[in-house]
Amino acid sequence: MFKPGLIILLSIVCLTGLFSQPAPAPDENIPYLVTFGGNSKTSWGDDDFCQIFFFLVPVSQTSPVFIRVYDPDTGGSLDEAKGAFNTVTSFSVYGGNGCWSGKDAHNIDPVGNYNSGILLSSKTFGSDTKFDGKYHSFGPFNPYEGEYVEKFNGRVFKVIARGESGDDGNLYRYFLSTSPDENIPVEGGNVFTYEYSFRLSNDQNQVSQIYPFVDDETVSVEVMNFDWDNDGYIKIISVAKNGIKCDISGDDNWIGRVFYVVEQEKNSSIEIQFIKNKSIKVLNNNVVVVVRNQYNDFLPFYVIPIGGVPVYTPRIRMKGIQ
Repeated sequence: MFKPGLIILLSIVCLTGLFSQPAPAPDENIPYLVTFGGNSKTSWGDDDFCQIFFFLVPVSQTSPVFIRVYDPDTGGSLDEAKGAFNTVTSFSVYGGNGCWSGKDAHNIDPVGNYNSGILLSSKTFGSDTKFDGKYHSFGPFNPYEGEYVEKFNGRVFKVIARGESGDDGNLYRYFLSTSPDENIPVEGGNVFTYEYSFRLSNDQNQVSQIYPFVDDETVSVEVMNFDWDNDGYIKIISVAKNGIKCDISGDDNWIGRVFYVVEQEKNSSIEIQFIKNKSIKVLNNNVVVVVRNQYNDFLPFYVIPIGGVPVYTPRIRMKGIQ
């Protein structure tokens, strides 16, 4: 039997997923995702050299889809070199039963059966100039090759980016498309992750934001960040919270702060803002962010906020006439 919160989720996923296929999305103001080679130091801003994204295709989509990766190689001007480029990154696409629903699929660490499902396609990239500033398309995929998930009213594919070797930073983006050669959105599609590893802008005036979704069973959330490197501050905005600051991590460590969820925040997104340091210029800052609830379950970040960007709405109390 459907719960009211589940019905709300289905409705707002359909309404807000119309143009959400880029990851990161333009509204997030995040330049690139980042995954370092497997021989890197975690102090460079990647805690586990692995990043997992999920691609939601609505049941209405019957024609093939493609998952496109921008600049998948590690070399050239976009990526972060540590000496000569020597990094190899694998991108693997999974579908089928267990792709999303497997118990380890939502784990933020690449342990257990995190690569659950059926491997549909995989490719490794080293330093290759033919991929600099260009897309590689995985697919075509029949939507029925994804795992059907009732609460999403759609089928899910999983992409695992893993730094197999080397010590450089691979910066890249995704796009869920109906074309192998162009970025044409899948109407009603969406993209989400449970662990967001990304590069901040070098422009001190830029503000980035990501949007975890809070369901109706969430009582509290712990917002955790890794390797913030004194690059300004992080704050929370929701319909009930007006810019509350998070604790921020130092070099090569995790830190978190617990926030309690009030009724009006349930079945909505919260906004995590990243405001850069205005007095000290921090360049090429890579950061990892996760959010977990009171059950230690990790919350999904949708590239376009479910239900829209949250707007703080103060509670107005009417005073009686004296």
